[in-house]
Amino acid sequence: MDKTYKALADPTRRKILALLRDRDRTAGEIADEFPIAWASVSHHLGALKEAGLVLAQREGQFIRYSLNTTVFQELIQQLIGLAQRKNGRGRKETDHA
Repeated sequence: MDKTYKALADPTRRKILALLRDRDRTAGEIADEFPIAWASVSHHLGALKEAGLVLAQREGQFIRYSLNTTVFQELIQQLIGLAQRKNGRGRKETDHA
């Protein structure tokens, strides 16, 4: 999960994820949304893919990206577990005695 958190820490990557929330997009469509070099967008997409947050599917000469909802479900479960432990809900009944 370290790669996932690191990928989510970057605001450009979070914006890419927000774009993909609406619909799947090609790398070019994603790059068109940013005032940075295409190579930089490609780097961000690579980091998101390596973290498992996006899936990439080749369509001819294009690569279409989509959200990997499985990883987001795991991330949410982990965050819920952290919140429960922080609030004391993750403890056993014997811990309260």
